[in-house]
Amino acid sequence: MKKKKKTISKKPVQKVQLKKPSNAEAEKAVRTLISFVGEDPDREGLLDTPKRVVKAYQDWYGGYNLDPKEVLNKTFSEIHGYDEIIMLKDIRVESHCEHHMAPFIGSAHVAYLPNKRVVGISKLARITRIFSKRMQVQEKLTAEIANCLQEVLKPRGVAVVIEAQHECMTTRGINEPGISMVTSQLLGKFRTDASTRKEFYSMIKQGSILKKV
Repeated sequence: MKKKKKTISKKPVQKVQLKKPSNAEAEKAVRTLISFVGEDPDREGLLDTPKRVVKAYQDWYGGYNLDPKEVLNKTFSEIHGYDEIIMLKDIRVESHCEHHMAPFIGSAHVAYLPNKRVVGISKLARITRIFSKRMQVQEKLTAEIANCLQEVLKPRGVAVVIEAQHECMTTRGINEPGISMVTSQLLGKFRTDASTRKEFYSMIKQGSILKKV
């Protein structure tokens, strides 16, 4: 007789609610790090450094307090049949690597093929900024932007390319300045249609029309 296999029921993973430290606790942690590197946190030039660092962190990681999907809620349908690529080029990216909390800085190119509706172009820059102001890796950042656009706008395709330099390898470790990392995420027609994909990459390479006028 064959033994029946036991079925193991998987319990849903519950997200742990982390208690956010107070400003005072965060400032104390900064003082510890100042001491760790061999400095005196009570030195005149460093007295206000913990407060400054905490304030800077609130800016650098402000994306945790914002919902990028809400930014894309308002769309416009009066586009008179326009169905070609919409792209925002050279969006400034300033983020922090989750492995070393070191900055990586570069540019993002974000495009989509509208499906009867479009969103204000500034919104593409805003969602890029929101996701950038979180701790992560560049690969994840690229996918987050593309997936958010696909989920909310439901276009015929989304394409995102990010090129950035990572301080975790240019100022420490391997110490190789001038090296850029390039990541891309293609969804929908950008992934399945070679001509659409080729047009997207061609638009990235093209110089600004405004500079030629």
